Amino acid sequence: MIEFRKLGKIYPRTQAGLAEVSGVVPDGQWVTLLGPSGSGKTTLLKLVSGLEKPGTGSLIHPYLQNEISYVFQDAALLPWKNVMENVTIPLTLKGLDLKAAEAKALPWLKKLKLERFQFAYPHELSGGLKMRVSIARALITEPKLLLLDEPFAALDEPIRIELGFEMRALWKSLRPTILMVTHSITEGLWLSERVLVLQGQPGQLALDAETHFGEDRELSLRGRPDFLSWVEKCFSLLKGQDEEQS
Repeated sequence: MIEFRKLGKIYPRTQAGLAEVSGVVPDGQWVTLLGPSGSGKTTLLKLVSGLEKPGTGSLIHPYLQNEISYVFQDAALLPWKNVMENVTIPLTLKGLDLKAAEAKALPWLKKLKLERFQFAYPHELSGGLKMRVSIARALITEPKLLLLDEPFAALDEPIRIELGFEMRALWKSLRPTILMVTHSITEGLWLSERVLVLQGQPGQLALDAETHFGEDRELSLRGRPDFLSWVEKCFSLLKGQDEEQS
């Protein structure tokens, strides 16, 4: 469980960041963070991960550093290493020998449809394949907490949807807690169990609610009236924020 109380981190020059927000994220829940630029979405991920320290308030969770994985918008692959070598980095850094690391990586390459690309280098891969490698690298340690910072933002819509299906399947089998930042309302609602909407600069919590769409997330969910009602609700909050800023 992640619990934050009046948690804040403000960058004085821009006033971007996070105002005093409070909430609780249960273990194993997938939570989407929505909000305009500068509202503190990525700041919250950095605070939870330990990359940054809070300016105010408290943050409590049980996850050790080696139980947390972070996937960025940029796949952040090492260009001089091939796919297998990039995926096994978290294991070799822990001291696991290369043969054992590769044996553990192979099932993840299969799950993410990367097996035939295992000896390819990043410059030989499409954007979608690079992101698959980044996700495999994050999941190889079977983290208890997975932080996703707009991982699909640079991808075409069909690839985003395909990776969304794959991530839902992996989440259902592993049940990590997931915090995901996205600018896509539809994507965020489709993938997650709960949505947090941040408003303002620095960001304040405008909405914290579970969506109750059920376990199975077929593409047809996006056209259901209850789903569209949620899209409208989130859009109204974000649109109102844009109008205030203009």
